Amino acid sequence: MFISDILQSSRHPLVILQSSVAQSTLPLLRKVIETPPGKKEQETLLFCFLHLPSSLVNEDAIGLTAYDRIASVPGYDDSWIDPRDFISNAVENCPSQQLHVVIDSVDTLLSDIGSVAESYKFLRGLLSKLLARPSPSRLTLHLQNTCPLLPLLVQTSFSSTLAQLIAHPPALLIHLATEYLTPPPPASPEPKFWGVFLPVSERESDLERIIFGQDGEGSGTSGEFVVEVILRGGGDHSGRRKAVERVLEGWDVTQSSPVELTSMESLKKVFGKTLVEEAAPDPTQNLSFNLNLTPSQQQARSQVPLPYAHEGKALETPAPTAGSILYDPDSADDIDDDDPDEDLDI
Repeated sequence: MFISDILQSSRHPLVILQSSVAQSTLPLLRKVIETPPGKKEQETLLFCFLHLPSSLVNEDAIGLTAYDRIASVPGYDDSWIDPRDFISNAVENCPSQQLHVVIDSVDTLLSDIGSVAESYKFLRGLLSKLLARPSPSRLTLHLQNTCPLLPLLVQTSFSSTLAQLIAHPPALLIHLATEYLTPPPPASPEPKFWGVFLPVSERESDLERIIFGQDGEGSGTSGEFVVEVILRGGGDHSGRRKAVERVLEGWDVTQSSPVELTSMESLKKVFGKTLVEEAAPDPTQNLSFNLNLTPSQQQARSQVPLPYAHEGKALETPAPTAGSILYDPDSADDIDDDDPDEDLDI
């Protein structure tokens, strides 16, 4: 599973978790800030600008330092500190060589800074500092899909490698399978599915109508959702490097682990239908006469020789090759050695 590799590997120094009104990636955010197994030396710095730290991590989390910046609002806090200075100081004063910086959320950080250009410049410098560390470090950003910084953060000029996780409600896939007759792969060819999925998923108004409209499906079960995984650089599972990979995977909130789309309870309408294969009706039933043969009649029928001229006779000519034609003359055929044009006065 790509999600498991992203969460537990430092191959991608930049991870973007993209939420929407219809579906949040908070379950992924909770998972990604946990200390991966075997990496106890990694230090995680969590900067909360939107959600309380207690709603994201456990109090006994190992190797984690959480900073609550929710109440620090410019113009309302007399002791307000520019978040750029606060984050930079925390990163520089962290003794650990392997560092994981998590920001929740970039939308609020942008609002505090007040400038798209200055916010981009700060995040670009922060990523450069993490990449300059001797041990592999990572920057994880949580934001909404309407964040003005998003188109800039996914560019190769910001980072050559990228792991972008976009949350979608299962109702979106059900809508595509029902209205467009395009279920997700492997039920549909990938080019066809992505050609339909991407335009619909990017239209926020249409997506909200599908989910929350009068006839909408609602946000669906809170126990699972669909994750669109976009990987750029860093190589695949076999170690080969690829430009961009895009796949869909599921996430089980109760188990806090990825699942196959075909195993998702909410997508049974698309994948998990138990098709009851009914036996084809017998056309010989309910008739006033019997069309069935007894075993003795079937045996006698199989012993009847077929009325072909070449049946059961050895061929005088060599065995026919592929494409040979065996012809049985009809009674009306005029086959002789006479000149067919002898009746013509030529």
